Amino acid sequence: MAEITASMVKDLREKTDAPMMECKKALTEAGGDMAKAEEILRVKLGNKASKAASRVTAEGIVGVHIAADGKTGAMVELNCETDFVAKNDDFQGFAKAVAALIASAAPADVEALSGLSLDGVSVEERRKALIGKIGENMTVRRFVRVAAKGKVLSYVHGGSRIGVLVDVEGGDEALGKDLAMQIAASKPVSLDRTGVPDALIEKERSIATQKAAESGKPADIIAKMVEGTVQKYLKEVTLLGQPFVKDDKQTVEQLLKARAAKVHAFTLYVVGEGIEKKQSDFAAEVAAQAAAAAAR
Repeated sequence: MAEITASMVKDLREKTDAPMMECKKALTEAGGDMAKAEEILRVKLGNKASKAASRVTAEGIVGVHIAADGKTGAMVELNCETDFVAKNDDFQGFAKAVAALIASAAPADVEALSGLSLDGVSVEERRKALIGKIGENMTVRRFVRVAAKGKVLSYVHGGSRIGVLVDVEGGDEALGKDLAMQIAASKPVSLDRTGVPDALIEKERSIATQKAAESGKPADIIAKMVEGTVQKYLKEVTLLGQPFVKDDKQTVEQLLKARAAKVHAFTLYVVGEGIEKKQSDFAAEVAAQAAAAAAR
C-alpha cells in the first residue's frame, strides 16, 4: 500500500477544502491516487450536503461586492443553520467570493449561479465542500446585481445580517452612504408610493376604517380620517417620504432635491426574513426521551 504522507494530505485538503482526517481516509481508500481520492471526497461531501439539505437555514450573512468603477454592484444572502457558523471565516469568504462572481458574470438566477466556476470548481461544488467541512446546511437564498444609472453605494450592518445597495445619481459618496444607512435603519418598502403593493395599502385602509368607525363620527369625517391614516402610512414606508435620519425636519425627497441628487433604486436584504424558524421545546424533548427510555 502506498504511503500516505502529510504533504499528500495537505495537498488534497487545499484542493477540496475537506477536513484533514477525511482527506487521509480518502487517500488511504484510493491507495495514494490523488485524483481518485478527490473523487471519493466529492462523493462523501456531496452525501453530507444531501443529508443536511432538509435542515432549516435561517441564519447567515449578506455578502456585498462593488466594482472599482462604482457602476456595478452585487449582493447575495448566504444562509446557514446557526449564528456561530455565520461568523466562520470560510463561510464569510465564500459569501464575498460569490458576490464578486455575481457582479462579474451576471447570472440569471440562483440555479445559473450554482453552475458558474469559482476557483476551478462550480459554486455548487464549493457549497457542498463547505457543508462537508463545517457540518451545517448552507444555501444561496437570493442575490441582486445592480448596473447603476448613477453610482452604487452599499451599507452592511449587524454582523452582515442587513445589507443595502442603492443606486444614487448626483450628490457625493457621503450622501449615498447616508441613504444606504437610512434604508437599513428604517426599512422602507419601496422608493415611492407607486412601489407599495396594493395589498399592503388595502390592509392599512381596512384597519384604519375599523378604528375610525369606532369613533362614531359622521361618514364624511371617517372617510377623511381613513385617508389621512393611509397617507401617513405611505410616508412611513417609502424612502422619499421618510424624514431624513440625520435631520428629521426634512424628508429624503427634500434632501435629494436640495443636493441635486436622485435615487433610482435600492435593494434591502435582511437575513432570514420570511423564513420560518423551527422552534424547539427542550423540556418536551427531554420528556419524550425519558418516556421512550422507560418504554424500552
